[in-house]
Amino acid sequence: MQQMLKQAQKMQEQLAAAQAELAEAEVTGTAGGGLVTVTMAGSGEVRSIKIDPRAVDPDDVETLEDLVVAAVHNASEAVRTLTEEKMGPVTGGMGGLGLPGF
Repeated sequence: MQQMLKQAQKMQEQLAAAQAELAEAEVTGTAGGGLVTVTMAGSGEVRSIKIDPRAVDPDDVETLEDLVVAAVHNASEAVRTLTEEKMGPVTGGMGGLGLPGF
């Protein structure tokens, strides 16, 4: 029983360390060949959006909107991949332990 408690505590510490790494990490997503770039924290928070002036066409706002959505989606996928890389070794493929956010 003592051994199981030690293992649980160790896993909890590893999860906390992985979460801290994710919170500090930044990923980027791009669209339109780099016309729109989104920087996102490992937690999923959007930190910045850069739009190349060439992407701005007052007569075609829809395309710019689509590029922003695509760049956010691309950054979100990068966050998901990073989360799997950081949390996978800790959770050992246990489906995130059934905890929200994992």
